[in-house]
Amino acid sequence: MKHLKFLLVGIFFGIVLVKSEAVSWYRIYEMFRFESFHMYGIIGSAIVTGIVLLSIAKKLDLKNTEGTPMQVPPKNKGLIRYIAGGTLFGLGWALSGACPGPMYILVGTGVFSMLIVIVAAILGTFVYGLLKAKLPH
Repeated sequence: MKHLKFLLVGIFFGIVLVKSEAVSWYRIYEMFRFESFHMYGIIGSAIVTGIVLLSIAKKLDLKNTEGTPMQVPPKNKGLIRYIAGGTLFGLGWALSGACPGPMYILVGTGVFSMLIVIVAAILGTFVYGLLKAKLPH
């Protein structure tokens, strides 16, 4: 019962993504071909909303679900790691047609082929866990 609020927020988030067409393969295709502003508008408004809400949370000294003050950890130095990670993420997004959150939403909307992508993502996470100590961080 304690985690019901997280389930409800997830369901609401899924509905918003479906209604805004953010999980539409065609919209993602348009974005990667720079043919439409639709997805850039959604991503940009999410970034602005996050910045504003985090600023308000800091100003009002709001706490997170664990009772500690909300804060953004400092970024590590090294631009190359962010470029490499972003490139890999973007390639996966472009090839599968979905980033991690919408993969589950798409299964919920009946796109069962997305289960293959979810299995591949879990396998990739497992392999990363095995290789993490050997990778440059």
